[in-house]
Amino acid sequence: MIVSPEAEAPLNIPSFRDPAGFVFRQEDRILRVVNPAWVPGLEAFLQTRTAREGTRSGRLVRSTRSLRSDAGELGAHADYIIEHERIPFPAYPYEWPPEMLHAAAALTLDFARQALEEGFGLKDATPYNVLFRGSQPVFVDVLSFERRDPADGIWMAYGQFVRTFLLPLMASRYFGFPLSGVLGSPRDGLEPETLYRWAGWRRRLMPRFLSLVSLPKWIALCERAGASRYHRKPADSPEEARFVVEGILKSCQRHLAALEPREINSSAGTGNASTWSGYLDGKSIYTPGQLVQKEVFVAEALALAKPRTVLDVGANEGHFSFLAARQGCSVVAIDSDPVVTGSIWRRAARERYDVLPLVVDLTRPTPAIGWRNLECASFLDRARGGFDLVMMLAVIHHMLVTERVPLEDLLALAAELTREYLLIEFVAPEDPMFQRIVRGREELYAHLTHSRFEAAAAQRFELVRTMQIDGLHRWLYLFRRRRAAG
Repeated sequence: MIVSPEAEAPLNIPSFRDPAGFVFRQEDRILRVVNPAWVPGLEAFLQTRTAREGTRSGRLVRSTRSLRSDAGELGAHADYIIEHERIPFPAYPYEWPPEMLHAAAALTLDFARQALEEGFGLKDATPYNVLFRGSQPVFVDVLSFERRDPADGIWMAYGQFVRTFLLPLMASRYFGFPLSGVLGSPRDGLEPETLYRWAGWRRRLMPRFLSLVSLPKWIALCERAGASRYHRKPADSPEEARFVVEGILKSCQRHLAALEPREINSSAGTGNASTWSGYLDGKSIYTPGQLVQKEVFVAEALALAKPRTVLDVGANEGHFSFLAARQGCSVVAIDSDPVVTGSIWRRAARERYDVLPLVVDLTRPTPAIGWRNLECASFLDRARGGFDLVMMLAVIHHMLVTERVPLEDLLALAAELTREYLLIEFVAPEDPMFQRIVRGREELYAHLTHSRFEAAAAQRFELVRTMQIDGLHRWLYLFRRRRAAG
């Protein structure tokens, strides 16, 4: 953590684990102080074809030399500072669906292979080195690249790559564990011993488990018994060393290809479907005509509000996220279901939409974690006031009933998240979906009329336009945030 010399309050984006330097935020700028010993290596890497092509394609964060004065108080002690482009919405690996972790792993291996050809190695291989610009993964830690010893035949980041990429993907595929449970804590991923305990003897002997889980577990037992100390052994020649490292990277690539998450085909009933996958294909109560009516209202609201940034809460499979993206919006789409969130990422990546899907439940948002809860900011701290428009379509009745969130609190949070507009759908207790989730306790929500909803919203928002969907007890609203609202 980086602390101001004259205050105990730490700077934003604290970064302290890399001896080569640290990152901090100065207002809306992302700056990195590089310690003198690592400056020649960094400058050499930034001149490589790997760095130039990575920056040009957007796969490597853009980095430029900056002035010492940009570091404020730290500038007096900083000889070398670079500024990175600001990724619009930083999201952490424990908020990703497995598809995004897989894409981040593929990007990491691509850079490791390309850098190897130019005499550089990747000293660490963690998903925390990757952020997403929309659906595109971006490698953001330029200090992870260092000149390698030509005689070194070991990729020292191999173990970290396995623990933070391959084993979490295995836990997701074979045991159904969400990434939020395996990448938030501990920070450095899963140990082979953990998956070994989860797997029975038959699975432990499967080729992939044998290679990544069982053999490392057994070898670790032998090493502990012998209490031997690791000594790096140089290869006989640079060619042999490079051949060995290339073999390690190819092995990782084979494992990664075998662990690619399966795509869901809701209509065919294939893949790992979930409760909310294929919602608009048959689980929704909307008729085709009612869905078109809703789409028209949303499209017209977007055209009127002209938002640059949109937060889609309860995005499901992203139907309205993509509608907003087609109108030129940069969208963060959140849903608590990793299956539908993964389907959003697949489509966004395939069709090049500016949509960032995250596995986030707004009723239980991602907390701040890390040292002193300052390494990774909470979702709400990153999101507050960060969007021109917030969409909450067909979601608030779940929050009101399932999570028992008070209506006034829900609207207060919406007012915190949006800078300007709120596009929201009110579902009355008479609605079939509302009655399905309320489970016979309708009397608890009899007071929740659309008039009551409008009165509560009026405390923080001005009504711009509204419409009831034909044949349904559902109303769509476009509100504008009152300037006096806190």
